[in-house]
Amino acid sequence: MNDLKKGNTIKGNSKPKKNLPFYISKRYFFGKKSTNAINVISYISVGGIALGTAALLLVSSVFNGFEDLIKSLYGSFQPDIMITPKEGKVFIVDDETYKGLTEIDGVEYVSKSLEEIAFFEYKDGQDFGLIKGVDEHWINVTRLDTVIYDGVYKLKSGNKNLAVVGYGMRNKLGISVENVLSQLSVYMLKNKQVGPLEKPFKKQYLQPAGIFSIQQQFDEKYVISDLDFAQKLRGYKNSEISQLEIKIKPNTSSTEIIRSVQRMMGQDYHIKNRYEQNEAFFKLMKVEKWMGFAIIGLTVILVAINMVGCMFMLVHEKKKDIAILKSMGANNHFIRNIFTGVGLWMCGIGMLIGFVGAVGFYQLHKWFNLIPMEGFIVDAYPMEFRAIDFIATIIFVLLFGILFSLYPASKAAKIKSLVRND
Repeated sequence: MNDLKKGNTIKGNSKPKKNLPFYISKRYFFGKKSTNAINVISYISVGGIALGTAALLLVSSVFNGFEDLIKSLYGSFQPDIMITPKEGKVFIVDDETYKGLTEIDGVEYVSKSLEEIAFFEYKDGQDFGLIKGVDEHWINVTRLDTVIYDGVYKLKSGNKNLAVVGYGMRNKLGISVENVLSQLSVYMLKNKQVGPLEKPFKKQYLQPAGIFSIQQQFDEKYVISDLDFAQKLRGYKNSEISQLEIKIKPNTSSTEIIRSVQRMMGQDYHIKNRYEQNEAFFKLMKVEKWMGFAIIGLTVILVAINMVGCMFMLVHEKKKDIAILKSMGANNHFIRNIFTGVGLWMCGIGMLIGFVGAVGFYQLHKWFNLIPMEGFIVDAYPMEFRAIDFIATIIFVLLFGILFSLYPASKAAKIKSLVRND
């Protein structure tokens, strides 16, 4: 009578089962039911969990893909580490400090740059934007030459100053890199007080050499020029810049490098990694991703409710078995474990099928671009699996599998034994 309580064994068995509730739940799940409706509902429940699991992984992978794509696009314009002053727009960096930054372990390139608001004019087109003057190392810090839409990346040609213009700015001004006779006029306020008869701005010319296309945030406002051109236009000295931009070596953590840079530069500067440069945007993307996960998860919950009905029908069918098990010494905890195990089998099998389906779809999408994107910089939706999404999905599905199993399992535990305890 007490064998089931003590060792999870049944009298007469030569090989006792170490985990008898698990064994019985497996038999109940895979065994043929006397009522065909139970089988049908079981298949529907497992299928719903499988579809939900696959949807959770695929939706998460799309968000991951877009996040990685945007990071790579931002990497074509933004550095791994950015140094800007906490007060004022510009600062002076001496040769010793600059050399010290280049010698920090893990630093590959250091670039000087200057950003200023300017007014641009090209033929009949006019608009405000940002002129960004960069030195010769900037192209190594970023990868702007990899996102040139038209023309070439070139900022100097002998004594002539050239420019690389954002795609959106090109559209607003009507710029053509093939038209070598038309120049881009750049107007900027003078860096000093002027007399009543003087013009309050300087005017210089740039020849558009290339058009870059990254992301609307950059494309619609940036014109890239040589650093010396931007400094002279604004009236700054050669040593005055608005930011230092650093590229770190591959497979190198930015955390320790930032600490070293902070010690060298002092507390008067903001030193940000690429995530911190776009913190609000990446936080929003993460919120959107987990909101999407929650919405699909709610759908999984609604579909998986079928599992509760299926388990109630199974409990009703196995009433006699439960009564016999209780007569043999099984307690309420033992019975609850059996039917909780049935719920976990449903969720586990459904989740496994969902994993296989999601990975299969992912691989087919990589090969054949199953979901194309027209008019975008990529041909198909970017997708990327991450371990955290698999872990979150496993926890989510198994957690609700246990929760949905508890009530039917508790009902099963209340079924009376065949033997009366006087």
